[in-house]
Amino acid sequence: MGTRDQLVDSARELLWERGYVGTSPKAIQQRAGAGQGSMYHHFAGKKDLALAAVRRSAEELLAAAEAQLRTPGTAVERITAYLRREREVLKGCPIGRLAQDPDVVADPVLRAPVDETLTRLRARLAEVLAEGRDAGELPAAPDTAALAATIVAVLQGGYVLARAANTSEPFDQAVSGVLALLTAR
Repeated sequence: MGTRDQLVDSARELLWERGYVGTSPKAIQQRAGAGQGSMYHHFAGKKDLALAAVRRSAEELLAAAEAQLRTPGTAVERITAYLRREREVLKGCPIGRLAQDPDVVADPVLRAPVDETLTRLRARLAEVLAEGRDAGELPAAPDTAALAATIVAVLQGGYVLARAANTSEPFDQAVSGVLALLTAR
């Protein structure tokens, strides 16, 4: 792995742990084992590096979701696999946490990939839900966009509840609750 990738991965980890303000260029450099000159060789500054880190986190989040959502099985089985996949629940969502970071939300450049990622996730879930509706797994007239937004909101809220309680139990309960709603007839 090259220095640029080490810097991006270090920034990703620190943004996830500390948020934007709590992530200093010096901390990124130390974690990456890179000097200041290396950082500024690859990036114009902290914001440029943070943007690369957010984009990489977004790519990984969407790829992980797609890995579950494209597997064989019914729509509900695929959504269940996505919701129940292994996660670092107590760390929260690396993208969702950034949506709660006031410095990220206040900056349109940093906020854009966060919004785009959550929008793409909702759209993909809506596609799978529409497949389930069309196959007769779900009621005939659900608003798949609204259901997809609900699933993402429950997932993000589950992370918040788990972090507040310092246990994954509330997250697991939230996932079970949304799945019960999906399968209720």
